[in-house]
Amino acid sequence: MSNQTCNWLIIATTLALSIGSAVAIDHAHDLGGHGATTLTLNNGTKWPTDAPLRQGMTSIKAALLPQLPAIHENRLKASQYLLLAKQTNTQIGFMVTNCKLSPDADAQLHLIIADLGGAAEAMAGNDQKMSRQEGAMRLQHALKIYGEFFDHPDWSLSTSVHEH
Repeated sequence: MSNQTCNWLIIATTLALSIGSAVAIDHAHDLGGHGATTLTLNNGTKWPTDAPLRQGMTSIKAALLPQLPAIHENRLKASQYLLLAKQTNTQIGFMVTNCKLSPDADAQLHLIIADLGGAAEAMAGNDQKMSRQEGAMRLQHALKIYGEFFDHPDWSLSTSVHEH
């Protein structure tokens, strides 16, 4: 990733975090569109990833998965949501600093990063329109979408071998 691209990503992520909102991911799988707000595949295939991206996303997933039962049952405490938000933001920072993707893949990643940041803001209690629980669900959704659009070997959000 070029310094200019990296700087843009830092600015975009900072803005998304500071205003408590992010670009919505269009889950319509519009393969024909190349708009800045719609995730697309790379000519029908998933975008390549690098080690820092895989590490950051794996760390976010590892923080989220054990909390999912409590999130879905609305039993997670505010302090636990805050910790999950902090862990997410830490990994966003790591990925922004270290990930080196092609410009096209990087542009697609910006959409995922923005959604992760928006989820973290909600989990931290900084989004007036979204509850902490909704933020965690948004995080789960962003991780799911990441796996649909990025080539991360063995990526799954299943918490057991019986889930699909």
